[in-house]
Amino acid sequence: MRSEERNFNQMRTIKITTDYIKHPNGSVLIEFGDTKVICNASIEDTVPRFLKGQGTGWLTAEYSMLPQSTHSRNQRESQKGKLSGRTQEISRLIGRSLRAVVDMELMGEKTLIVDCDVIQADGGTRTASISGAFVATYIAFKRLLNDGLIEKNPIKNYISAVSLGYVEGKLLLDLDYNEDSNADVDMNLVATNDGKIVELQGTAEKEAFDIKQLNEMIELGLDGIKNIYEAQKQAIELWEKQ
Repeated sequence: MRSEERNFNQMRTIKITTDYIKHPNGSVLIEFGDTKVICNASIEDTVPRFLKGQGTGWLTAEYSMLPQSTHSRNQRESQKGKLSGRTQEISRLIGRSLRAVVDMELMGEKTLIVDCDVIQADGGTRTASISGAFVATYIAFKRLLNDGLIEKNPIKNYISAVSLGYVEGKLLLDLDYNEDSNADVDMNLVATNDGKIVELQGTAEKEAFDIKQLNEMIELGLDGIKNIYEAQKQAIELWEKQ
């Protein structure tokens, strides 16, 4: 259950370090409490075959967890010979979320690839990945714009994600691992900073939930999104002043 140090509607401490890795077009280390994810955005001057010659770009994402990011070492998926269903599902979620706020026609025939690597996991790795990936993507596009390689920043809006759910009958925001693993209802909310929902992933782990509880979760989640937006905005503003 949640410690007395954090209220039911309180996010964990959010920290975003820009240009964490020097080689990508955009890079951040994002921290939601003890969950830490490196998000790198790279630009390639090519597009998938189905988009060639159409004058539009593409955006995709990849997600992974380092072997010792959890309590016990997990085997690298490259050694298993295939990606797990969870890894593929989260990679697609990150890509869908970012594409919802990017005008790919403004990219030209370029592909932006975001790599989200979890270096320490304590719940909410997919939501932290989406939130950090947006900042890395924004920086990558801003660098293209500053270098005159695109005429306008393709970013249409901010986007972020947060986890929440019912634990022992109480609604909690931004679940850590202990809370998430004991949740009666678990939800991930992806939304823009102006409150438009991009994706909802809600599951009854132990107890089914009704429409009233669903609305309560959405309202609390959107409040959390506002907090993440402020952290993203501050990180980007500080980066632009460098």
